[in-house]
Amino acid sequence: MGKGEETREAVLTEALAQSSQLGLRGITIGGLADSMGMSKSGLFSHFGSKEGLQTAVLDHAADHFTRVVIRPALKEPRGEPRLRALFERWLGWGGYAEYALPGGCIFSAVASEFDDAPDGPVRTKVVQTERDLLDTVETIVRGGITEGQFRPDADAAAFAQDLLAIVLGYNFTTRLLRDDSSTARATAAFDRLLDHIRA
Repeated sequence: MGKGEETREAVLTEALAQSSQLGLRGITIGGLADSMGMSKSGLFSHFGSKEGLQTAVLDHAADHFTRVVIRPALKEPRGEPRLRALFERWLGWGGYAEYALPGGCIFSAVASEFDDAPDGPVRTKVVQTERDLLDTVETIVRGGITEGQFRPDADAAAFAQDLLAIVLGYNFTTRLLRDDSSTARATAAFDRLLDHIRA
């Protein structure tokens, strides 16, 4: 990795940490340049625009999520073990695991920021990232059907949506409400969800 790539990586890591607390719209090229000890023009040259910075941060976040949540889960056996590992690491991502961001789940934050925004590159990136995650959950559920662990008529898309709802609820209760029972309640909801699709 060259010096330019190392600088870009460091900027994106800092921008991702800030975005998890301030939102994607809360980061600015000027503010980020100050925190990195760079000139605005030097930082601007890496991204071209604020929109370019925002989409790059989302790509960086998706790569990080894949590295710390999805890949470890995919190492588990197909079906329920893999699904449970994904769920548990996903909770850690939005909560307080060592790989969590300072402000929790960046995707929850940007979904609220851009759900009603006009179509554009940033909103498109947010939507695609969420769809990719739901597709991953659906694929794991279908793998469990193939393994005979889940019912042949299990609705993988409905399961993925319900699981997303559980995780979003967990993010709300653990971060905003600081509810110590949020993990236990989310896990119980996940277990009930699994009961509906077990063979």
